[in-house]
Amino acid sequence: MLVSRRLSVPSPEQWWERFERVLEYPFLRVGKTEVTLEKAALLIVSVVLLFWIVSVLRRWLVERVLTRSQMDIHARRATGTLLGYVLLLVGFMIILQTAGIDLTTLNVLAGAVGVGIGLGLQEVANNFISGLIILFERPVKVGDRIIVGDVEGQVTEIRARSTTVVTNDNIAIIVPNSKFVTENVINWSYTDPRIRFRIPVGVSYGSDPEDVKRALLEAAAEVEDALPDPAPTVAFIDFGDSALNFQLRAWTTTMLNNKSGFVSKLNFAIHRKLGEHGISVPFPQRDLHIKDGRVRVVVERDDDGGATQE
Repeated sequence: MLVSRRLSVPSPEQWWERFERVLEYPFLRVGKTEVTLEKAALLIVSVVLLFWIVSVLRRWLVERVLTRSQMDIHARRATGTLLGYVLLLVGFMIILQTAGIDLTTLNVLAGAVGVGIGLGLQEVANNFISGLIILFERPVKVGDRIIVGDVEGQVTEIRARSTTVVTNDNIAIIVPNSKFVTENVINWSYTDPRIRFRIPVGVSYGSDPEDVKRALLEAAAEVEDALPDPAPTVAFIDFGDSALNFQLRAWTTTMLNNKSGFVSKLNFAIHRKLGEHGISVPFPQRDLHIKDGRVRVVVERDDDGGATQE
């Protein structure tokens, strides 16, 4: 005799009760507080919302509110970043309290983190604090042309732990923030975007210094990136072994991040103008004479004869 049995299918209410029991099941205990799946999901959603809200507030503060003040863009960004850190800290503490997690139970965790910082995270903490110093004191800011150690380039981003510097070859170098606090930093645009470059020029003996000066100033005037104010100048440096040594000094702002390009433009113009004025660029010439074990070196010059050294 066969007996048919019906499979009992749970009702929607029973499914919901089972789901609630799963959500309320404590899978972690923090001190006297039990952490359930419901609290964990609430924490995750709250933290994501916190980061989104802080990001929106920081952008609104930098782009809307602080634009009405006398602060420049770099000071506004620094203020927005510091405020964002404060809001994240306060918001995270509020989220933990709202979720029912007693912060006093985290003392052991805080102590362990402190020991970790003291033993293995010193560099991380140092870079983070250095980042705050950079944002507050602003020894460097986004857009500056800097040299720190063997790194030279333009600052494109300042973060909590590191700063991004992009070289003229479009190579991004990540520099720890502590470098900007503990080492000497050359900031080409710290107070003024105008930079003066010095181009050495040697001409043959017998050249008229006034003609040389006129040719160099004409060369600087032909280069668009050379500023007319302050005006370029020419200095007569010294009498070299084979040449009269001059120095063309020209100011620029547009070529701040392309030093080699600016120098190249000036050198092309200088070579062309010296040729137009009939001024030659000499090269050292030396005759070596060996007699009776003695070496006699004659340094020849183009126009003034030679100087003898023994």
